[in-house]
Amino acid sequence: MTPGAVVDAQQFATLTGLELLRAMRDGALPPPGIGIALDFRLRDVEPGRVVFVGHPDARFYNPLGQVHGGYAATLLDSCMGCAVHSQLGAGVGYTTLEIKVNYIRAMDSSTGEIAAEGRTLHVGRRTATAEGFVRDAAGRLLAHGTTTCIVLAP
Repeated sequence: MTPGAVVDAQQFATLTGLELLRAMRDGALPPPGIGIALDFRLRDVEPGRVVFVGHPDARFYNPLGQVHGGYAATLLDSCMGCAVHSQLGAGVGYTTLEIKVNYIRAMDSSTGEIAAEGRTLHVGRRTATAEGFVRDAAGRLLAHGTTTCIVLAP
C-alpha cells in the first residue's frame, strides 16, 4: 500500500468497522497516515477491543528530552476510537467528542515497545465511550484515558 493512502468511500460504506480495521491490520487496506508519522501500528483487533504497538524515540521528544505527551494522547485517541469503530456497522462513522488522559510515567528512547489497548464501555446509536491504557513491555502503566465519541449515521 502507498503510505498516506486512504480508504475510499466505497470501502468504508461496504465494510463494518471490524472488517475495515482487520483489513488495515492485515495490510489489505492502507494504514492511517498518523500511524506512519508516529511509528505505530494496529496489532490486535476484536469486537470492542484493539491494540496498537509503537516505539517512542527521540523523534517525538519535547524540549525536556522526554517523549511528548501528545504521543501517548494520540495512541489513546486511536485505540479507544478504533475500539468503538470495531463495533460499528458498515458506513457508520464516529469522531472523538471528548478525551481525558492521565500520564503516569514518562517515556524516552529507552522505553522500548509500548502497547495501547482500547476497550469499549458503551456503544449506542448516538454516543459511545471507551477506556484505554498505554503500557510498556513489562506491563507498567504509562498512561490511561477515557473517551466519548459521537456516532455518525451513514
